[in-house]
Amino acid sequence: MFRNAKQELIILGNGMVSYKLCEYMASRKGQKHFNITVFGEEPRPAYDRLNLTQFFSGQTAEDLTLAGKEWYEDHGIQLHLSDRAVEIDRKLCVVKSESGLEVPYDKLVLATGSYPFVPPVDGIDKRGVFVYRTIEDLEAIKAYAKTAKNAAVIGGGLLGLEAARALIDLGVETSVVEFSTRLMPRQIDDKGSRLLVKEIEALGVSVLLEKVTSNVCGNGCVTGMEFTDETSLDVDMIVVSAGIRPRDELARSCELQVHERGGVVVDDRLATSDPDIFAIGEVALHGGIIYGLVAPGYEMAEVVAANLVGEKKTFTGSDLSTKLKLMGVDVANFGDAFGESEPCLPLVYQNDVEGVYKRLNISSDGKRLLGGMLVGDASEYGQLLQLVKNEIVLPSNLDALILGAKSSGGIAVTDLPDEAQICSCNNVSKGEIVEAVFNGCMQLGTLKTRTSAGTGCGGCVPLVTDILKGTLAAEGLTVTNHLCEHFAYSRQELFEIVKINQIQTFDDLIAQYGTGNGCEVCKPTVASILASLWNDMIMEHETLQDTNDRFLANIQRGGTYSIIPRVPGGEITPEKLIVLGEVAQKFDLYCKITGGQRIDLLGARVEQLPEIWEILVKAGFESGHAYGKAMRTVKSCVGTTWCRYAVQDSTGFAIRIEERYRGIRAPHKIKAACSGCMRECAEAQSKDFGVVATEKGWNLYVGGNGGAKPQHGILLATDLDEETCIAYIDRFLMYYIYTADKLTRTATWLNNLEGGIDYLKNVIIEDHLGICDQLEHDMQQLVDTYECEWKAVVEDPEKRKHFRHFVNADDADDNLKWIYERGQKRPANWDVPALNGKLEVI
Repeated sequence: MFRNAKQELIILGNGMVSYKLCEYMASRKGQKHFNITVFGEEPRPAYDRLNLTQFFSGQTAEDLTLAGKEWYEDHGIQLHLSDRAVEIDRKLCVVKSESGLEVPYDKLVLATGSYPFVPPVDGIDKRGVFVYRTIEDLEAIKAYAKTAKNAAVIGGGLLGLEAARALIDLGVETSVVEFSTRLMPRQIDDKGSRLLVKEIEALGVSVLLEKVTSNVCGNGCVTGMEFTDETSLDVDMIVVSAGIRPRDELARSCELQVHERGGVVVDDRLATSDPDIFAIGEVALHGGIIYGLVAPGYEMAEVVAANLVGEKKTFTGSDLSTKLKLMGVDVANFGDAFGESEPCLPLVYQNDVEGVYKRLNISSDGKRLLGGMLVGDASEYGQLLQLVKNEIVLPSNLDALILGAKSSGGIAVTDLPDEAQICSCNNVSKGEIVEAVFNGCMQLGTLKTRTSAGTGCGGCVPLVTDILKGTLAAEGLTVTNHLCEHFAYSRQELFEIVKINQIQTFDDLIAQYGTGNGCEVCKPTVASILASLWNDMIMEHETLQDTNDRFLANIQRGGTYSIIPRVPGGEITPEKLIVLGEVAQKFDLYCKITGGQRIDLLGARVEQLPEIWEILVKAGFESGHAYGKAMRTVKSCVGTTWCRYAVQDSTGFAIRIEERYRGIRAPHKIKAACSGCMRECAEAQSKDFGVVATEKGWNLYVGGNGGAKPQHGILLATDLDEETCIAYIDRFLMYYIYTADKLTRTATWLNNLEGGIDYLKNVIIEDHLGICDQLEHDMQQLVDTYECEWKAVVEDPEKRKHFRHFVNADDADDNLKWIYERGQKRPANWDVPALNGKLEVI
């Protein structure tokens, strides 16, 4: 009875704007008014199209998903995936789907988005031609790129340049083909385009302007392109990104008003010519404009949600300002970027040496900023946009305005009105951000979660950060980064204190810079810092360590320990394999191959560890440091040694890398890998750092990890020779050790690093901080002072005395219970004294 009292709302399309409408309806208690049904053509729920390129640098489809199926279920929304709506019967008020469903509606929202425009060129349907729109498109591009050497992108707009970046990351030589006289013709002028072309070509991308494709060559598969000026280009892959067209075919078939050039005509309520049908996003044409950005689409979703639940809200147009990073180059435009709305005075700054171009359009009276564009440096975008949107009177010093000197002519965030819109994507005002800070959101992460500011395109994050800091400063609030109650410093600050003052022990450090006796937080952290700097044998600071470091082994269930010798690159001789087998037989140990290409011997008692390692050290094995927050393994494929696809000796390079960084202590464990070709069999892009072979050298990825929250690494540099690659890894690891917080993996550290991968590149490639020589020196010191910890124990009678189960006796623990499973001994289950017949209890 209650369900029948509701109206039926159908949303056609399941993109970002459709999801935002569902979100608004849920937050507005829309379920009280409607049963909501969503039809989506793709096989997965809505995902983040703004960051599609991250799919090529390690993000998965799940990472990009805005909300899983369970979210729709939890909010009572019926979601039909892989089921496109094919007909709207306006007389019967019924939607028919491709699968044969017929669902009645009271209100209907068209959120069908757009489709890629493919120019009518001869041969454009050949194998090897792709569009750049969905995850399925990207999966197909990624697969085909493995066999491609040269590719072209048709279209020099935003998506075209994103597609070019993706192809470069996939190791394919790429050209951008644009029919206009400049790149991004809707966003920047000729001068800005020339600078952008220069920066992009420096990255290895060829840019061809004023080129119109007349024919795609090839017998079934792409082999080249021909242009109307009778020139040609040899390619074996093409990605088309030549613009979009609204998906308005359903509206046309049910005779809604559609503009002759495309787009469903809507009024200020976003209603179509049928008052029960609305349209939002890229399918809607309002005031003669189709908005191809997500922020206006979100605003449309909010307007429709309000009107559906009985509120009165209108859409009066939307700001088309954008801030982007294209192939590492900042590009932004805002307001009247080309100075077309009224007479203006352009203020231009161009620095070809640093690759920066700025144009600000000032009103003829010199009092207002009308708009502008930024290429190469968009750091002032947020504040300049606020000057335009809030019509703030300009400072007298206009040079400071364009040069970015905030202290001498810019605008402080405290000067912005509370109603100033900071986040266009999610319509978050300055006042809402300030209120969230007052309510306890004193860190950027929690602030973004609470307000949604900065979670869309990300362009407003610097301004959100400034508001956060400004609000805290204005209220006298501070956020401490203290390590614990005993040290009023962060881990990074303590690292610098220890390094600069040459402090060698925890006691000296706490006496000079701390209070009390220390705790379980600061003791291991300081031990890690001391080991990272001075490479002391970890047992020299054993009172600061947990059980694993104390006994140089991972403690397992039942109180036994594991032995994992180092096997660099996964390469091992038959003689060493025999020794491992003999040790396992002698001490009755459980054997297993680890995920990092090593052999794990489990079940050793603590007093057996020195005896076992004495045999292993004699056979040439070293500690694998599987117990420490340290460098673990460098996984490898067989490379050119054996593989017919490989282009470099990945095994040899993996061994070199692992033997260089073995034993280095860090804020968290470090894993690496080395793949011999782009087939990536060693899974290098899921490691803290990984190298992947190319025909020209090695691509270096950083900041990945597996585990509970997998994250692929981000490409740092391409086609490196071995020496340069080693230098970059030296710098990366030492900078991570210098600056990361305790127990922070490289992935989390990089995610939280202000400026992200671009800042990291500036530090360790461009030497922005002037510390690269020092980083390399410090790493070399660690390499030169390396000592196998287990060899040190085996050869030291005093250290061997530490390895006993009981404090006051050398006896073994006879209370351990074992069972046999699949031919090997393992600890008995804690809660099951006897298992099934396949297990023998000892």
